[in-house]
Amino acid sequence: MIEEALRGYVPSPSSKPRLLHEAMDHSLFAGGKRLRPILCLAACEAMGGDHRRALPLACAVECIHTYSLVHDDLPAMDNDDWRRGKPTLHKIYGEAMAILAGDALLARAFEIASRYTGGRYGTGIVVAELARACGSRALVGGQVSDLEAEGKEISFRELRAIHLRKTGALITAALRLGAMAGDASRESLRAVTEFGRFLGLAFQVIDDILDLTQTREALGKSAGKDLAAEKATFPRLLGLEGAQRAAERYTSRAHRALAPLGTRGAILDRLARYLLARES
Repeated sequence: MIEEALRGYVPSPSSKPRLLHEAMDHSLFAGGKRLRPILCLAACEAMGGDHRRALPLACAVECIHTYSLVHDDLPAMDNDDWRRGKPTLHKIYGEAMAILAGDALLARAFEIASRYTGGRYGTGIVVAELARACGSRALVGGQVSDLEAEGKEISFRELRAIHLRKTGALITAALRLGAMAGDASRESLRAVTEFGRFLGLAFQVIDDILDLTQTREALGKSAGKDLAAEKATFPRLLGLEGAQRAAERYTSRAHRALAPLGTRGAILDRLARYLLARES
């Protein structure tokens, strides 16, 4: 459903300017778990809403996530040659086109989000939510802090703060947007917000562990990259076993955050447990 919706929301790779649209298509449809849009649709359903109402928001989140990966992979940032099992965008189309394709995906995200027609939460509210999640105090700011921490000794608290923004902000926004599309009450919105914060942390801890323990073929991206770049990671601070315990602890906290939803939160809880056990 998400793949079909995305195809309808973005230009065909054969449309002009062709090279730009080919580049956007290369990254957006390279594969991936589609975790964030799935969380968006699941949160809408957990509120008793029709998941189809959340589709524009789910697709907007995926466009932002993909843009962030395209830019993160650039030589000036994380400098990676592989993403989702394929050469990164800049390796095929060059750095300038990768920057522009990322810019275009970001702009397209807001165009898609503007098509949402809300109930309790209007279009302006959800667009502002999306903007905050990818701005200087969230996703982009987290990437800045991550770059600044390379080769330095930072505290666990500082590392946690980085990933509450770099990873957690967009995951939390995906859940909040889905809940808004389902006309969530204030209590329910607080619950999915807390759930998203801890799920984002658990996701990042597992990501750090997999970078050390899996191959490029399994991950679809370069393995051991964080260690080579002297990045601040959870295993580096806590050790592998300590990092695994932290992931389990954050997943447990995410589970407890869903308590106000009762049985409605079951699908979100199952997704959290699936992510804890993932190997790629």
